[in-house]
Amino acid sequence: MTIPSIISLQNIEFGYGNEKVLDGLNTEIVQGDFVGLVGHNGSGKSTLLKIILGVLRPQKGTVKLFGTPIEKFTDWEKIGYIPQKAGLAVSHVPITVEEVVKMEKVEEREVDEALASVDMLIFKKKLLRELSGGQQQRVFIARALVKKPQLLILDEPTVGVDIKTQEKFYTLMQKLNHTLHLTLLLVSHDLHTISHQVHCVMQLDKKTIPYETNTCRVTHSHSNNALSH
Repeated sequence: MTIPSIISLQNIEFGYGNEKVLDGLNTEIVQGDFVGLVGHNGSGKSTLLKIILGVLRPQKGTVKLFGTPIEKFTDWEKIGYIPQKAGLAVSHVPITVEEVVKMEKVEEREVDEALASVDMLIFKKKLLRELSGGQQQRVFIARALVKKPQLLILDEPTVGVDIKTQEKFYTLMQKLNHTLHLTLLLVSHDLHTISHQVHCVMQLDKKTIPYETNTCRVTHSHSNNALSH
């Protein structure tokens, strides 16, 4: 049985001025994958995310989401996205956990379900600013989950958190992947840690030190491509 495709990238090229960032990138993420996207600053991680999310259009190549060309894709509720430092803008605002999740304009039952899925329901009436960094992170994951997406994208979610909080985060990700059957794309600069957590790694920039781990279904059509395989 064929596993449904979630993200398909074919011959993707993108550059800024004369600097080619992505050069003939080909990869596919299928339903149930837990993929780590790694690379140092400037390696193209943010560019690739923007292409997947439709913010940027590739200069060459095609993008498909859930089997549909991105130009025709309209079902964006299937994709949950958590940017870097998601809570920074509201961290000092007197807003409750419940109100953060309700920013997505959903019913009370859906809020409770989303908070329960990240073990944060008991903090529902707490002010966001009263929570630890790790707890705040779970609240924003709940907000992303409340519309029941099939794909969850997290951009550098473990930056600035301690080892214990990281461990709890990855335990939660495994739960979401296995229990809710969420497809996960997690961006990180920490190749060593993420390699032990995800199913496979997409490593941007050949200058990054290689690590013995499973690699994703990635190829490139040009020898100077910025993605190792």
